[in-house]
Amino acid sequence: MNTEQGPWRSESPRPLPPRPAAPPATTRPSVPASRQAPLPADRPDDAPPRPAVPPPPAVPPPPAEPPPPGTFGPVLRSGTLRLPSRTLRIAGVVACLVLGTGLLGGAAAGTWLGPDAAADTAAHLFTESRDLWRDLPVDDLFPPEITGEGAGPGGADRTWTRIAVAPDSGCADAFDPLLADVLEPVGCHRLVRATYTDETQTTVTTVGLLFTTADAADMAALEARFTEEDLAARPDLLPRPYAAPGTAAEDFGDAQRASWSVRVATEIPVVRWTVTGFADGRAFPDPEPAAEATAEDADSTVALAGLGHDAQGLADALDTRLREAADRYAPEPR
Repeated sequence: MNTEQGPWRSESPRPLPPRPAAPPATTRPSVPASRQAPLPADRPDDAPPRPAVPPPPAVPPPPAEPPPPGTFGPVLRSGTLRLPSRTLRIAGVVACLVLGTGLLGGAAAGTWLGPDAAADTAAHLFTESRDLWRDLPVDDLFPPEITGEGAGPGGADRTWTRIAVAPDSGCADAFDPLLADVLEPVGCHRLVRATYTDETQTTVTTVGLLFTTADAADMAALEARFTEEDLAARPDLLPRPYAAPGTAAEDFGDAQRASWSVRVATEIPVVRWTVTGFADGRAFPDPEPAAEATAEDADSTVALAGLGHDAQGLADALDTRLREAADRYAPEPR
């Protein structure tokens, strides 16, 4: 608990303002003796007591006027409406009941919507998302066409078309050996991949989703390692492409990898990655991470050709669709 005083607290208590002076006392004017009422004379002890004066007879109230046609009760006229004391007591009891019910309902709502409920929902989403690769239609994970508004060089729009979907598989030979070692602590539950090409079929990009066997703590630890050691920018930690025969990506091998992106999610057990190259099979000895190839002042061949934009644009689109799919398809906790 933070015990420091906030900016609204001073080191010593603020002195109270002085109590306002009482208004000067007023003296009531004296009444002349000639106008003072005479005091009653003392009654002799032997004088007989005065007879009690009987109370005046009760006068029944006038009959209430019947309500005019079309109304739902008596018409209230000007004046003060006096309710019987019993009615006031009943109204007070009802008000207390309503107030008590509201307080109980508010407490229950606070319990249902408090931190524990939010944590339970997040844990449920994490667990259920592990099987999205099996539960979702392939077009939800990898749409036939993806449009990235402003995702190209200079803020140009980019459109990618899916040309191949790999069968779901394990993770053998899907990553460079060093990257496989880095990912090994989170395990491989299932791997799904697809390959896209741009509108001109000049570039090809493989996108992949590694569904892990890890829990939330392990995913957080892996994400922290990627951040602290800048692993997503190391050219010896690259994912491998899916070169589908008979497509524009059939010559897309390890030597053709020009740009890539890797992201470790923490809200769901998934590692998302993309890798991009030219469709004509040209090799790139020095691939660039998408973050560098999309920088404002980048002027390399990879940057000018938009290969980094393809890798980053498809990665962003995949992140968005995967999160939306997790929210939409993961069953609600019971």
